[in-house]
Amino acid sequence: MMSESSSFMKGMILGGIFCLVMSFFGTFNSGSHSEGHEHLHHHLKPVSKDELQKLSESQMTDWTLQVRVYCLIMVTPKLLVHWATANDTWSKHCDKSVFYTSESSKALEAMDLQEQDEWARLRKAIKHAYENAGDLRWFFVARPTTFAIIENLKYLVLDKDPSQPFYIGHTEKSGELDYVEYDSGIVLSYESMRRLIEIFKDEEKCPERGHALWKTSEEKQLATCLQYSGVFAENGEDAQGKELFNKKSISTLISDSMGQNPADVVEACCSDMAITFGGMSQSQIQVLMYGVYRLRPYGHDFHDSLTFLPPKDSDND
Repeated sequence: MMSESSSFMKGMILGGIFCLVMSFFGTFNSGSHSEGHEHLHHHLKPVSKDELQKLSESQMTDWTLQVRVYCLIMVTPKLLVHWATANDTWSKHCDKSVFYTSESSKALEAMDLQEQDEWARLRKAIKHAYENAGDLRWFFVARPTTFAIIENLKYLVLDKDPSQPFYIGHTEKSGELDYVEYDSGIVLSYESMRRLIEIFKDEEKCPERGHALWKTSEEKQLATCLQYSGVFAENGEDAQGKELFNKKSISTLISDSMGQNPADVVEACCSDMAITFGGMSQSQIQVLMYGVYRLRPYGHDFHDSLTFLPPKDSDND
């Protein structure tokens, strides 16, 4: 009787392990069923200066006016200080910024989605943004601990067609799944948003609550749903191949560079056209805001071909 009980328990344990393994592969191999859509690009770079110089002044003006960004900033009352900092700093450079929260706060304005689950809340935010975007065709999803230079984001997507599926940021790999790191910010084109809204209706491929035996991060769930829609993660890089989207803070990147490349710290650290830095404290965000938008060497001209004007009626820095 004792041996039968022992065999039964061993069977239960082995069965449980088997289910966990199958659940794992079911979660991360889902991208292989992307319905035959071809992945056309992986490393994404901005238009070159030489290409810009070929354009007429009117063409460049048209481009800068067409590239407009809707920022979805995902917040919770626990991050109230970061929320307030993002609200007062870089988010003002978005053509439209909406803060999406798990619950309302009397101190700051936000869209209360009344949802504690992070993945379900992100889905609701994406749906709301898509339905209220107006003529905005680029979307940037970020946490309030991320600092973003929206003008550099606009420069990256300047020559990209938002009616094509784009899903851009700092790419990572988990098993067979390529995904964009949430802390570095996520860029989606209008077409990618449209496809997401459609795949959200398919609970088998893109469940709201998930089928795995453990919780999968929202960044991986988003990537899985996008892959089922034929949209693949792309790494944003500058002309030298340096990362444009950084999941680490700028102080961490500089510290790493000092240890690894003491002879050339700045060159080895970051791109001149960096778009984001993640994991930032509120004071770091304020200091970086000062350095990026306010500090100027008198008489120095950067000779940029384009000018991205702030949103109308914005108290933009």
